[in-house]
Amino acid sequence: MAEAHQAVAFQFTVTPEGIDLQLSHQALTEIYLSGVRSWKKRIIRLKNSVITGVYPASPSSWLFVVIAILATMYTRSDPSMGLIAKIQEHLPVSQSMSTQCQALLSAVLFSTMLWLLLIFTMRLCLKQLLSYHRWIFEQHGKMSNTTKVWVALVRIFSGRKPLLYSYQGSLPNLPVPVIKDTVKRYMESVRPLMDDAEYERMAKLAADFETGLGNRLQWYLKLKALWSSNYVSDWWEEYVYLRGRGPIMVNSNYYGMDFLYVTPTPIQAARAGNSIHAFFLYRQKLNREEIKPTRIPGTVIPLCAAQYERMFNTTRTPGEETDTLQHWQDSDHIAVYHRGRYFRLKVYQAGRLLCPREIEFQIQRILDDPTPPSKGEANLGALTAGDRIPWAKARTKYFSSGVNKRSLDCIEKAAFFVTLDDDEQGMRGDDPAASLDNYAKSLLHGKCYDRWFDKSFSVVYFSNGKKGINAEHAWADGPVLSHVWEYTLATDCFQLGYNAEGHCKGEVDSSLPRPQKLNWEIPPECEEQISQSLAVARALADDVDMHVFAFRDFGKGKIKKCRVSPDAFIQIALQMAYYRDQGTFCLTYESSMTRLFREGRTETVRSCTNETTAFVRAVEGGEAADVCRRLFRTASERHQHLNRMAATGAGIDRHLFCLYVVSKYLGVESPFLKEVLSEPWRLSTSQIPFQQLALFDIIRYPEYVSCGGGFGPVADDGYGVAYSILGENMINFHISCKHSCPDTDAHRFGDRIRKAFHDLVDLLGPNQKEPNNTEERRPEVKKNL
Repeated sequence: MAEAHQAVAFQFTVTPEGIDLQLSHQALTEIYLSGVRSWKKRIIRLKNSVITGVYPASPSSWLFVVIAILATMYTRSDPSMGLIAKIQEHLPVSQSMSTQCQALLSAVLFSTMLWLLLIFTMRLCLKQLLSYHRWIFEQHGKMSNTTKVWVALVRIFSGRKPLLYSYQGSLPNLPVPVIKDTVKRYMESVRPLMDDAEYERMAKLAADFETGLGNRLQWYLKLKALWSSNYVSDWWEEYVYLRGRGPIMVNSNYYGMDFLYVTPTPIQAARAGNSIHAFFLYRQKLNREEIKPTRIPGTVIPLCAAQYERMFNTTRTPGEETDTLQHWQDSDHIAVYHRGRYFRLKVYQAGRLLCPREIEFQIQRILDDPTPPSKGEANLGALTAGDRIPWAKARTKYFSSGVNKRSLDCIEKAAFFVTLDDDEQGMRGDDPAASLDNYAKSLLHGKCYDRWFDKSFSVVYFSNGKKGINAEHAWADGPVLSHVWEYTLATDCFQLGYNAEGHCKGEVDSSLPRPQKLNWEIPPECEEQISQSLAVARALADDVDMHVFAFRDFGKGKIKKCRVSPDAFIQIALQMAYYRDQGTFCLTYESSMTRLFREGRTETVRSCTNETTAFVRAVEGGEAADVCRRLFRTASERHQHLNRMAATGAGIDRHLFCLYVVSKYLGVESPFLKEVLSEPWRLSTSQIPFQQLALFDIIRYPEYVSCGGGFGPVADDGYGVAYSILGENMINFHISCKHSCPDTDAHRFGDRIRKAFHDLVDLLGPNQKEPNNTEERRPEVKKNL
């Protein structure tokens, strides 16, 4: 217990001679430096709050306005038109203050009010400008004069050097669509999935809803939109994520993979050292708001950054009715799991962030620690993998006091969670395809007890140097996690690097205290609950069928030569693949972001359209190539239009979802909404974006590409498909389904996708077929930069 003694700042003993007081200078120094670090963060937050609060102006502009007003007064003119004199008359000042001082103070007060008015006006103008969305519907490469003027005005009113959250106050609120338009778009989306009788029945339900109950629900929704920043996001977070009572493992959490072909070092502790250090470098930039605001690629249009706030120091706490998200302002440690033991690893020493070599040293100490797990500790993490209600009850009964509460607090208040896995993962030479599938399953659910699924994210380091990440979904969506993941991958390899032996660079402070092993007192009743949660989680994990592959026959470059949107191409290919796999079409979910609006998250693009199904049937029916090409262009344009509508707040599903929530609050039933919300998404798809192209040089280092990430199947009899477009010649796919469904097979569906890709590119560009120069079973390359 040496680490416990080092935590004591002073000791005293009562003796007959008096009190013998012993001070620990090292501990007091730690306390002092910790306080300094805390106050520095408060000052930075205060400074950033001021800068963000006056954006798009700057704090220094106040001085400019004051000087300008005083200069005009010096020339004996009155820019305030008598207001300064009025302020001077009503100043509650002492009679001892001279008239000149009173005039100066009045001028400063007037200048400040004028400055605040200018800020309010500029922010209002910027908000109105960002509410303009016609630019997104214009043909690519052809910008109207109106849009050109609009772009120039956005640049003028955007200010200089914005911080991460500078645009938050200027982003428009998500508009509530007209209920008639939403119902119309919904009926168009389900037409290809229903026969005439079903469609007529649904059309009657929709008409009754539109003219009756819908208007009443819409009134309440408009009232909420006036009152709140976003009429969807808080209900979406609560009812879709936090109120789910089933396991979040597989059903909600998602994952991200390491580099596909490169392992920078085979040393597990070294990879963890660089990576963990990179995560905290990112957190420093996040706390200082030094991360540049995310924009739509190729534009000046900012996206909402609200989801970044809960990236670190956040956990999902179980409840019997609903879970809650807890976020702490700061945390100086991470929680580490290895071979059934939990450790608290401090990453700050004497107020400074440990260097990568020191973190590696501490991680190696954990790996070498021979201490066995305490009774009931080994499988403790299974509580976060099973059903939520048993975990909530167990947490209240067994983890609300004493040593268990202190240890649980260490995990929940950690910056993030780390697992040191004994397995080897990645694309390995003996069977690359199967090894990638196992890698995906390991990141999605692991052994069901060696991840802490409640943390905002858990980073997994495998024994061969590979790593991956698993994220809880309630606090943010994939693009936000992808941003920090890209940063850490690039910083790990291209900035921090490794020495010739594969270890982290830097020196080790030998006085570092050992990582603290967490203690637990798990009673037999709690062990029984852990076993039950583990059984539920294992049944779910064993049922997951995963297939991951990198499609390298062609990529975005060749698709663009066909004058087609890559996303539309992929979505139409998925419809073709599903039709060939199942012999029918299904309700399809494609995630689209709504971060053009304040606190925006996602909207659904219903990719199975009348136009797409007509094209697929024409191809499968042997129609002429010219007819099929024409139908494809129509389907592609329709898909792009739906994507743009969803991104600009004119989607279908979030509006209907919120109307359904209002109906539940009012205690009224809607047959139309009940049927809409009960429809299964048998094909759920999402594109994992590659955002920070400047961090990676794919031309010089083509091996340094990630395989993206994925998620579990949404429906028991459906597929989950995640894809990422990397460079010009590579598209990665992550396909999931369930073994228990006899009609689905992830590998078979992967083959259907490959075939659909080739069929489409042959149809659209028969003379552009290129040989495949890169084998899919490419051996792994290990390099040090």
